[in-house]
Amino acid sequence: MKHSMEHILEAVQKGELSVQDAMEKLKPQEELGYATLDLQREARTGFPEVIYGEGKTSEQILGIFTKLMEHHDKVLATRVSLEKAHFLLEKMSLMYPDQTLYYHESARTFHWINSTYQEKWKKGYIAVVCAGTSDLPIAEEAAITAELMGNKVERIYDIGVAGIHRLLNKASLIENANVVIVAAGMEGALASVVGGLVSKPVIAVPTSVGYGASMNGIAALLAMLSSCASGVSVVNIDNGFGAGYFAATLTNTIEQAVEKALAGKEESK
Repeated sequence: MKHSMEHILEAVQKGELSVQDAMEKLKPQEELGYATLDLQREARTGFPEVIYGEGKTSEQILGIFTKLMEHHDKVLATRVSLEKAHFLLEKMSLMYPDQTLYYHESARTFHWINSTYQEKWKKGYIAVVCAGTSDLPIAEEAAITAELMGNKVERIYDIGVAGIHRLLNKASLIENANVVIVAAGMEGALASVVGGLVSKPVIAVPTSVGYGASMNGIAALLAMLSSCASGVSVVNIDNGFGAGYFAATLTNTIEQAVEKALAGKEESK
């Protein structure tokens, strides 16, 4: 966390930060009238509050985004339309000319990483798998979320069960991942197949892709919830962000466990 309690208190001790400024940075929330920002979420969970852009005006997203930038090194907004992204890029490029802003049109994600921030990548990678090209926007939302949370991502796209040989050709790449995310629409069978092939946790994302009987993703959701493959968990329809976040939570837990085990070995020497 950019402004962790320890960092802030050390800055006060060294005379680099006033008590008043320290209190401002340590306050738990920020009231904007139309939003109440959770400024301590990163300290609790490891990642700052994420902005859900759908239903918010461009001006509201701008206000929330820029305020979060004051307290964190990364800010992510999901479900941001192209129109809103153009507004944000126009306004924020003038406000922060030395910073780079990123918009992914397919995934509808808008994010910023402080130009001074140095990422500490977790070991290994998360595999993001999608059944078809139509599932790609949801898969990309998951991949971008996982990357922003410090994970390397292997994208393995268009390997649905209609051409099972494509999946089998990538089986070793998927198996070697720490966590696997599978986005699929239609009947949603890919998640069960992957779950039966690999020994790693599989996070299934039903997408709203398919003809009438797929019921905008409900068929895939029910199929994934009914999977007979062990080790498959399911997020909501089209919730690529939720899948990416959950996968990153798992890799963070793995990394913490490994570090704790190694520290224990050092102490026992």
